[in-house]
Amino acid sequence: MAEATVERKQRTWIRWQLYLSFLVLGIGGLFGVLQALDRLGIDLYTPLQSAIKSYYQGLTIHGVALAIAFTFTFNNAFLSLTTLRGLGRPLASTALLQASFWTALAGVVLAAAMMLANQASVLFTFYTPLQANSLFYLGATLLVVSTWLTSANQLLTLRAWRREHPGERIPLLAFVSVVTYLMWDLASLGIAVEVVGFVLPWSLGLVKGTDPLFNRTLFWFTGHPIVYFWLLPIYISWYLMIPRQVEGRLFSDGLVRAVFIMFLVLSVPVGLHHQYTDPGVYSSMKFLHAVLTFAVFFPSMVTAFTVVAALESGGRARGGRGLLGWIPRLPWGKPEVSAQLLAMIAFALGGASGLINASYTMNLVVHNTSFVPGHFHLTVGTAVALSIMGIAYWLVPYLTGKELFGRGLALAQSWLFFIGVLLFARGQIAGGLEGQPRRLFVTQAAYASPAWRIPNLMTGVGGLLMVLSGVLFFVVLLGTLLRRRRAEQLGEFPLAEVIYGPERTPAVLDRLGAWLGAAALLVLVAYAPTLVSQGVRLLSPGFRLY
Repeated sequence: MAEATVERKQRTWIRWQLYLSFLVLGIGGLFGVLQALDRLGIDLYTPLQSAIKSYYQGLTIHGVALAIAFTFTFNNAFLSLTTLRGLGRPLASTALLQASFWTALAGVVLAAAMMLANQASVLFTFYTPLQANSLFYLGATLLVVSTWLTSANQLLTLRAWRREHPGERIPLLAFVSVVTYLMWDLASLGIAVEVVGFVLPWSLGLVKGTDPLFNRTLFWFTGHPIVYFWLLPIYISWYLMIPRQVEGRLFSDGLVRAVFIMFLVLSVPVGLHHQYTDPGVYSSMKFLHAVLTFAVFFPSMVTAFTVVAALESGGRARGGRGLLGWIPRLPWGKPEVSAQLLAMIAFALGGASGLINASYTMNLVVHNTSFVPGHFHLTVGTAVALSIMGIAYWLVPYLTGKELFGRGLALAQSWLFFIGVLLFARGQIAGGLEGQPRRLFVTQAAYASPAWRIPNLMTGVGGLLMVLSGVLFFVVLLGTLLRRRRAEQLGEFPLAEVIYGPERTPAVLDRLGAWLGAAALLVLVAYAPTLVSQGVRLLSPGFRLY
């Protein structure tokens, strides 16, 4: 009874962190409206200048809110729940769960306040020597700390579970949840060293200068593996929940563990492919990171084949026949399923365009063009955001005991987002191939090319469809939350049946400490030569352009 009470209390804090993530999603999406209208030649920044000082202020809020605050807070909530469910016991510390929420909330408030005050218009990458108010950097730091608190809670819970279950294999749901945060713990060291060691003291005036190249390298130490911190919670849903929701079965426990171990080892030492055009980075190290970038694509390919196999088993169990007849037999009428199926399709396109960014020679064609955000919005903008919306359609009822409001509306929302992002991304990619820069204030660009007109039209229309879809999502979400509670929880926690279980999985895959050590060693090999050769020269003053 006491354990059940603790779990109910913990679910309450998980729910509040989930609500925080949706609040930040709404803020970031709101500023996406201005970006979309700009692509259509409608400049609202100038008439709104008393509130929004510049295009880059709005773009910063949009990027930081969606790429950092939204994903971090959702992951903290969702993977706390999957750890709890996977291990079949409450989390080890309710205090850590509460601390994660309050730390994330403080981080959101500080960062948002500085961005809204135009004291942090430094974009998602906050490259130095562009300088923000120190409170912005403190807010970003607190958001990262919230993820570390979540990870600490996972590890303490796993330790307690192992004491209670000596010699047993870690349940798969808990295994993938813990590995996701171990990868992020390692990946986040770059941004932590950059901000705490260099940028925050510089913004406070404790040191007079900064080193833009060294800081940039530290940023991309974290800046690319953060993509996998966005994606792996979605992969958890695709691997372990969607098969149950489509009445299919997952092929292999061991294969899923191996895929997540590959992400743990290979996700971090790939960041230099964002610095192909940078001086001060050895060509040999750029080559190594290019090879590792293609290597980390492999577990995503395994994921694609494995998840599609699980979907096919579900479609055939539901009466699908012939080569592709199983596809229409999937439960497309369930918004919690259709949103994630559509996200998978968009992600396949995003992954293919990502290989272009990873290639040294092809990257030179699209580097710093609008091709990059076209690719980016197919991955985090759809594979992650649209999947989270689909997850929310079963997760919010599960946590609140309230029936989902407007299932037809939720279904329409998923398709509207999918159509919108295909238009948006195709426009951005086409504009990039015509040489259109990224981060471009189109309505104020005197050098705009006529070749960008149709791509920008597609981008603008697609962006507005995505925003409209977001409005429908919040209508469904708020309608659900305002309903009368019907039960302690609605529906079961969807967990896939596995054909080949853990008894056929090599025990070495559960040696998380050894795999984390291997990952750290590879990171050392991939980054130490570059960081040592660059050194630290704190010579550049700060600039505030907007």
